[in-house]
Amino acid sequence: MSATGIAILASATEALEAAKRLAPGLSRRAAHYDHRGEFPAEDFAELREAGLLGLFVPQRLGGLGACYADYVAVALELGRAAGPTALIFNMHASMTGALASTPDALVRALGGSDQALRARDRLLTAALNGSLFAVAMSERGTGARLSELNTTYAREGDAFVLRGAKSFVSGAGHVDGYLVAARAQERNEPVVSYFFVPAGDGVRVEASWDSLGMRATASHDVAFDVHLPADALLGGVEGLALLLAQVMPQWLVASYAAVYVGVATAALEEAARQATTRGLGRLPALRARLGRADAEVAAARLCVLEAARAVDAAPGTPETNRAVWRAKLMAGDVAAAVASSMLEAIGASASRRGNPLERLYRDARCGALQPATSDVCADYLGLAALGADPNAGADEPRW
Repeated sequence: MSATGIAILASATEALEAAKRLAPGLSRRAAHYDHRGEFPAEDFAELREAGLLGLFVPQRLGGLGACYADYVAVALELGRAAGPTALIFNMHASMTGALASTPDALVRALGGSDQALRARDRLLTAALNGSLFAVAMSERGTGARLSELNTTYAREGDAFVLRGAKSFVSGAGHVDGYLVAARAQERNEPVVSYFFVPAGDGVRVEASWDSLGMRATASHDVAFDVHLPADALLGGVEGLALLLAQVMPQWLVASYAAVYVGVATAALEEAARQATTRGLGRLPALRARLGRADAEVAAARLCVLEAARAVDAAPGTPETNRAVWRAKLMAGDVAAAVASSMLEAIGASASRRGNPLERLYRDARCGALQPATSDVCADYLGLAALGADPNAGADEPRW
């Protein structure tokens, strides 16, 4: 336990055990936060105290130094307990994981400085001490297509001015800072960079989130009009965003996948529980639905785990990146299909507000819609199957 009362994780096993220990409480509160459409504050107080916000912080800074597979194991458990909580955690992990796993040598090779590396370490240390971060990438009308962003930045002496508006910012108004993607204002070509913007002056949250599913993510719109110091440019390198989207797609694509496999698992388990309680297990058609769902969830889980192993063993290779896109496609489609089938299997009563399957159905339906959407994932894999470059072969830029 640190001086701040936050646990210091000693192993990946300890991190997974912490997620499992917290899961019953997260699950018990999920309906309340969904009904009210509120940020799950109690959940994150527990995640913070358990040390899970510092999961990726490297050992040299006092953290666990988790790998991608360690994150996936934790996210599967959190998604199974409370999908919205897991999704907010995923956005935080995407930022801290990308910061921790980008090699110093790559940063320097691209022109990054020691100052930029020190700024990165300060953010990771803050996460270890309980800070929560959000990702502000998507925009109304353009989604997550980085090359089409309207949020811009411009140099002002040794600093930057960043202005724009973001949508679908999970955790908005409840985090300590935002990873913001912005386009260079005075460039003809799309130069897109990442900035860290602390919560506070110049950051305005617009309470706009009232969605079908994942209602407790507090994914409100956020407007930015901020002046930032030089070291707010993550990596110290302009144009890094589009590069990382192609060479490290796990952070923008497949980090969602474990969450939605967890949600699909919860839907299967809840349907089995309700079927047992109501004595429906005697019906062959219901058993067949449960059996198919079991196979589909197991296949999606294996796909996600295989992608995680590939990311840790050989990040950025064409084979690994195909596994990443495949995992996101499988997770989103399987979650939606399984939750729908389980709701139908139990019957009309499961569609009533307050029934856990109704909530899980709404949460699961969001997986295929989050970037990269299932259609975009399938197109990527189709181009790769044809022997084309899936990053450059599309008629329209994927990012």
